Amino acid sequence: MLTLRKSQDRGFADHGWLKSFHSFSFAGYYDPRHMGFGNLRVINEDRIAPGTGFGTHGHRDMEIISYVLQGNLAHKDTLGNVKGIPPGDVQRMSAGRGVQHSEFNHAPDETTHFLQIWIEPNVTGIPASYEQKSFAEAEKRGALRLVASPDGAQGSVTIHADASLRAGLFDGAESASLTLDPARKAYVHLVRGALEVNGQQLHTGDAALIENESQLTLAHGKDAEVLVFDLAA
Repeated sequence: MLTLRKSQDRGFADHGWLKSFHSFSFAGYYDPRHMGFGNLRVINEDRIAPGTGFGTHGHRDMEIISYVLQGNLAHKDTLGNVKGIPPGDVQRMSAGRGVQHSEFNHAPDETTHFLQIWIEPNVTGIPASYEQKSFAEAEKRGALRLVASPDGAQGSVTIHADASLRAGLFDGAESASLTLDPARKAYVHLVRGALEVNGQQLHTGDAALIENESQLTLAHGKDAEVLVFDLAA
């Protein structure tokens, strides 16, 4: 079964310095029908205005992934990490038993556009940790590149969760298929462009919530960038 979640049906918050679309209930946006999907809890599509950002704040017992689309996300945390996250990089922060961090856009004239993703961990109270890796566009072209997994397979970042994340770029005749476990859930988020997911047309910001299916097919892309989550039911 595939359920389409249209981009315009997401929650939206405009804080001036931050414009954010919420795929699931978050902060001031509450929808009991969309509290998460499997162990995927948050996908926020954030745009941070130049010279602004999130001040120091805390997290605990959550796997947090940042996927930058445009600009650069400056990260600083109490683990001692001071990093810049450009497009193509995937950052993973395991909040564990507690971490403080800030995220900022230091550019004077460019918006930072990124996805903030939270996945519920399968172990709690662990030491907080950080990881960041770069994935070349060529690795994602016409394919689903594993970028996050429980065991760091294929050079992906390691998340402490029963979930995995793949990223792909599709245009024209490029296509890919993925075998699914019908006992699990899959979530497809179209970052940009247009793409057919199991024959269903998606456009920028749309998502497909997939249950009880054994196959995922992506085809007929038009400048498409997509994220595919394999999730615990």
